[in-house]
Amino acid sequence: MSQTLSPRALREQIRAGKHSGNTSGLAPGFVQCNIVILPAEWANDFLRFCQLNPKPCPLIAASNAPGEHALPPLGDIDIRTDVPSYRVFRNGELTEEIPDITDLWRDDLVTFALGCSFSFEEALLADGLDVRNVTEGVNVPMYRTRIDCTGAGPFRGKMVVSMRPFAAADAIRAIQICTRFPSVHGAPVHLGDPGLIGIDNLARPDYGDAVTIGDHEMPVFWACGVTPQVALENARPPLAITHSPGCMLVTDLRNSQLAVL
Repeated sequence: MSQTLSPRALREQIRAGKHSGNTSGLAPGFVQCNIVILPAEWANDFLRFCQLNPKPCPLIAASNAPGEHALPPLGDIDIRTDVPSYRVFRNGELTEEIPDITDLWRDDLVTFALGCSFSFEEALLADGLDVRNVTEGVNVPMYRTRIDCTGAGPFRGKMVVSMRPFAAADAIRAIQICTRFPSVHGAPVHLGDPGLIGIDNLARPDYGDAVTIGDHEMPVFWACGVTPQVALENARPPLAITHSPGCMLVTDLRNSQLAVL
């Protein structure tokens, strides 16, 4: 998969079943989004959950009305086909991962698009920093933590974080850069000892792939858009659909439009 494809061309590849993997590093310059799809009766509580937890759940866009599968602010998108891999939850249990949700679509479903850390990776790379998951060509490692999210209705749970290792000076620079991007998770939530946030083994992420951490490097942790999947497990809606971790909706919105100068 060429990294120089436009977002629209990449979505066309995904619709055609020609790309089903993670999207880190693809369509550089453009915003990628985490996706949560819920029945309308659950949507207001989930929206409130996002508003109360903007670090892991920064809301970029949502359906104009239940049943709509387009997201006009983000491009010529069909949410039923344009994510490389979807997770389907029934009563809080992950039941399947599939490449297309057209057969599951209903006229009461509401889509939420949340900011993704893949967007700020471009800014880190542009500054000359080594983003290890990009360098090693793998999905970013993600971990469940013991950091509590603020509950809203039935939605509650612990935060999921993504991790990228840096030397101390580079970690400081990464924090400075990411602070400019609050709508894609912003500054890290923790750096250093992973045990302090409940992570026992960096070599065994809960989602994604492990990456190399040098002897002189420290792990740096960002709030992650997989967090809603933990909240869905706890809320147990009869049906919920998300992206598979690392397999994002690639939009026509430019990363530069999200930067706070």
